[in-house]
Amino acid sequence: MKTLQHMTRQEISLLLYFESCAVDHNGKVHSERISDNEREIAKRWSDEGFIQFGRIALQYARGCETSWVFLSDEAWSLAHEERKTRAKFGWENKNYLTTQEKRDLE
Repeated sequence: MKTLQHMTRQEISLLLYFESCAVDHNGKVHSERISDNEREIAKRWSDEGFIQFGRIALQYARGCETSWVFLSDEAWSLAHEERKTRAKFGWENKNYLTTQEKRDLE
C-alpha cells in the first residue's frame, strides 16, 4: 500500500494530474504535459495496479490526447488526501478575509 509520505514530489504531482485527467477529461492524458520520467512512473504504477495507463487507439486520439488513465481506489484515496491537505494549507494561508471575518474584526 502506498502512502503520500513515501512518494516523491514528482509522483504526487503526477497523481494529482492524473486525477484531474480522470475527472475533467474522461481519463484522457495530454502527452506533452508528462515527461519521459513520469511515463516510466505511470508504467510502473500500472504494472503495480495502482493505476491503469495506456495509449488511446489511433483513430480516437485527438491532438495531444494520446494516452488514458484510470485510478484505483487506492490512488483516488491518496489523491483526495493530498487535495484536502493542499486545500487546508491554502485556506490557512489565504490573503483575504471573508465578509464574516471582516465583521468579526469590527
